[in-house]
Amino acid sequence: MEKKLRVGILGATGMVGQRFISLLENHPWFEVVTVAASPRSAGKTYEEAVGGRWKMQTPMPEGVKNLVVANVNEIEKVASGVDFVFSAVDMTKEEIRAIEDAYAKTETPVVSNNSAHRWTPDVPMVIPEINPEHFEVIEAQKKRLGTNRGFVAVKPNCSIQSYAPVLTAWKEFEPVEVVATTYQAISGAGKTFQDWPEMVENIIPFIGGEEEKSEQEPLRIWGKVVDGKIEKAEGPVITTQCIRVPVLNGHTAAVFVKFAKKPSKEQLIEKLVNFKGLPQELELPSAPKQFIQYMEEDNRPQVKLDVDFENGMGISVGRLREDTVYDYKFVGLSHNTVRGAAGGAVLCAETLVAKGYIKEK
Repeated sequence: MEKKLRVGILGATGMVGQRFISLLENHPWFEVVTVAASPRSAGKTYEEAVGGRWKMQTPMPEGVKNLVVANVNEIEKVASGVDFVFSAVDMTKEEIRAIEDAYAKTETPVVSNNSAHRWTPDVPMVIPEINPEHFEVIEAQKKRLGTNRGFVAVKPNCSIQSYAPVLTAWKEFEPVEVVATTYQAISGAGKTFQDWPEMVENIIPFIGGEEEKSEQEPLRIWGKVVDGKIEKAEGPVITTQCIRVPVLNGHTAAVFVKFAKKPSKEQLIEKLVNFKGLPQELELPSAPKQFIQYMEEDNRPQVKLDVDFENGMGISVGRLREDTVYDYKFVGLSHNTVRGAAGGAVLCAETLVAKGYIKEK
């Protein structure tokens, strides 16, 4: 790309906003030129607005420190200086839907990390390796919004990343029933141990709204575009439990699967390690070369050793074995704020650029 696209980050001071900023440092296609946040942060430099709340393990990039934070509600002003925006705003769902639509109506594409638009029928919710064809629904959405280039696209919940890609790789064996328990890191709640001391040496067996997302969102990803809307798939049946555990980054899933067609363990592993999608074919900047790795050791994947596989954009799978009640069981691991949040959104944006949906204004 000769000239980098100008990017704005909405909700830039929060944890996911910070992750966007750290991932986009030195990005070959995108340059962060605008950071926007709530009115209380507006007018300060980004460094002042974040203060002591920088939550990344790498230092704040020099390029953003002196950017003056814009008021996220001054939509026309923010939109005028960017080619597209990433959204990580912290508001109610109704407010998020309204503000993302408002940005889209300024002819500014919005790639969102938020859940507010995940079930809007003409908004694509995409894991680029799995369902990039869902971006086709953008044309119907633009008609509804009355735009030429403005639209909203979203990525799915972080909790499904450690098993939905695995089940997709096994599609030809027809998974019919899935039981998944996810063990979710505290950064998924935008927290560190400093912010949330009660999570040290603790487990909380409830994460609001997470089980419904974990059971339903894979079905939307596996759905089809019909008459300008996404119709979710009917199966497999998925039931989940979502548990908060004392881990900073990394969601682990323990999963049981029943198949209509009975594969061998060797067939399942072969499908995992050879699973590729459009990002790998196009060699997009953030795409992992190896999307899913299979680990033979009994004690892997481990958060400490494996969460950063492929810079946090790959999925690690292990402990695949036959089960006495279901056909097979396995353990999956994904990085919840990279692949599961900001990194997944960046890869969506790269795919949208490659497909011609995001261009220079």
